[in-house]
Amino acid sequence: MNSPLAGIVKDGLWHQNVVFAQLLAMCPTMAVTTSGTNGLGMGLATTAVLVVSNVLVSAIRHTVSAQVRIPVFVVLIAGLVTIVDMAMNAWLHELYKVLGLFIALIVVNCAILGRAEAFAVKAGPLAAAVDGLAMGLGFTGALTLIGLVREFLGAGTLFAQASNLLGPSFAFLELRLPGYGGMLLMILPPGAFAVLGFLLAGKRLLERRAAARPAAEAAPAGSGCC
Repeated sequence: MNSPLAGIVKDGLWHQNVVFAQLLAMCPTMAVTTSGTNGLGMGLATTAVLVVSNVLVSAIRHTVSAQVRIPVFVVLIAGLVTIVDMAMNAWLHELYKVLGLFIALIVVNCAILGRAEAFAVKAGPLAAAVDGLAMGLGFTGALTLIGLVREFLGAGTLFAQASNLLGPSFAFLELRLPGYGGMLLMILPPGAFAVLGFLLAGKRLLERRAAARPAAEAAPAGSGCC
């Protein structure tokens, strides 16, 4: 992978993460992260739409005028979301019943339309596809992490009903902490905000330490002496 594409991947996964850096798509982030499985399912569905929509937007960017660009993008995304919605209803029906309306609301996900307008419309199909994949995986990772923390603290489980998403062979991922009754607050909306806040603080702390490390290494060994 060459340097520009590597930079796109790093931005999508970390530096410009949809949730932890841009603070976009807060509606699904707060609503569907009651478990790691729900977060993973929503993230993967969004990733699929992101990749395909970015490629299509990049492919038609020279043929759509600026005056109708946004409506065209919305119709394009809506068509893709409809396909994903119908596919999940057909093959992942149990998970579909849990996620419900939020699959259809991917149409108005700020992250998807934002990447189409901010990146895909200005880049080639390959770069647009990599950007969609990186942003989608970063979004998936954020939703899954928040969901796992809330699920563990709220119900004492990890990846509950993972077999609904990944198939019966992945039932081994479904773990339960014996004797733990759970903390209802973590499953309610305030718990989502609390977990997101702590994770954001942790990300900022890691970035500060990473930024300070080169400066500390570059300082002369005896710079602090008189």
